Amino acid sequence: MKLWGGRFTKETNQLVHNFNASISFDQKFYQQDIKGSIAHVTMLAKQGILTEAEKEQIVTGLTAIQSEIETGTLEIDGTYEDIHSFVESHLIARIGEVGKKLHTGRSRNDQVALDMKLYTRDEVTEVDHLLKGLLFVLHRMMKEHTTTYMPGFTHLQKAQPITFAHHLGAYFEMFKRDRSRLSDIYERMNFCPLGSGALAGTTYDLDRDYSASLLGFTGPTLNSMDSVADRDYLIEFLSALSIIMMHLSRFCEEIILWNSNEYQFIELDDSYSTGSSIMPQKKNPDIAELVRGKTGRVYGALTSLLTTMKGLPLAYNKDMQEDKELSFDAIDTVKGCIALFTGMIDTMRVNKDIMENSAKKGFTNATDAADYLVKHGVPFRDAHGIVGQLVLFCIDKGISLDEMSLEEYQAISPVFQEDIYEAISLVTCVEKRLTVGAPSKVAMEQVIAKNEAYLAE
Repeated sequence: MKLWGGRFTKETNQLVHNFNASISFDQKFYQQDIKGSIAHVTMLAKQGILTEAEKEQIVTGLTAIQSEIETGTLEIDGTYEDIHSFVESHLIARIGEVGKKLHTGRSRNDQVALDMKLYTRDEVTEVDHLLKGLLFVLHRMMKEHTTTYMPGFTHLQKAQPITFAHHLGAYFEMFKRDRSRLSDIYERMNFCPLGSGALAGTTYDLDRDYSASLLGFTGPTLNSMDSVADRDYLIEFLSALSIIMMHLSRFCEEIILWNSNEYQFIELDDSYSTGSSIMPQKKNPDIAELVRGKTGRVYGALTSLLTTMKGLPLAYNKDMQEDKELSFDAIDTVKGCIALFTGMIDTMRVNKDIMENSAKKGFTNATDAADYLVKHGVPFRDAHGIVGQLVLFCIDKGISLDEMSLEEYQAISPVFQEDIYEAISLVTCVEKRLTVGAPSKVAMEQVIAKNEAYLAE
């Protein structure tokens, strides 16, 4: 059954039907479609457009259809054009003429706009929940690693010593911002398009505020044309998902490096690794690599929808049906990636000693040697040059700054005294960085306390 056809004299060509139909993918939001319909008829009864008895018949029929879909008793039939026609046809078949009143004062345009918004709103909440779970794991790990020293990098070269807690904290901040973006999207999108009709509202005396309240919206949308033509909220959501994936991908790139034989900073659990079909020694970080790879897939959905929307005149156009398949795929991809990533880092082993030994090499304490000179009256630019000479000397000798004798130090600058060794020790380099956001244990514990409060909200 189609919800239209009175002005047509021929059946739709089967290829045209297949090309036009959306039920293969929009069946995904049958719950939202039924929820919106129940709110709609409830409002119609309140306004006296339907009787209470008619409303009860329709609601009972819709509730039974949803229950049977969920239990598998009723299978969604792909011969229908979309989920809306499937639900309405089955409703009419069950309760007769009263079922035909379901669509009073409503168009498929505002119906699908509502369904997509309800579905997206639910998914925003679900992704936020998954991110919060990831943050709890990061928070636990940060508390465990405030004195796990490691090198910090710039340009993939060792730069200055930090702690693993500090490094994890950088990602904690990223995912916090991701949750903030989701909150903004939820607030901005939370206005109800139901009652906008095809594009110009309706002559029925609808109470759109009441419909919106039944569905948990802040209120109704204020322009019926924009209501059916708007997909900004979905573009924003795909953008936020793309940023989430970018953050996950960066983290995965580091995990892949850290898990390598060259680094050995961490070891992934067997349950989150795979082997090679030919090389028995291999233990591959496939989950991290797949998350990194699937990032491009999510970017593609965002680019696709932006491209689809860029040339559309108001109001609704069939092009907008293309908002669903790629978006559904992107949402499912991101949720799967967050869940797998969370399990992967929650179970990985951190090799503290290897991290610390790596931090002791590579001259990560060179900046502190320069600061030592500055504190003894040497201008920073001169101190920078002196430490550069120290590094050259160490490279030539194949030693570290810690291994230089005091005589070797003083041969380059007489300012150096015995206390230089304490000044450039790994613990000193990290623990004297006490400013807000720095890697010292004191500074990190302040941040961890703030994170604790944040997660308790």
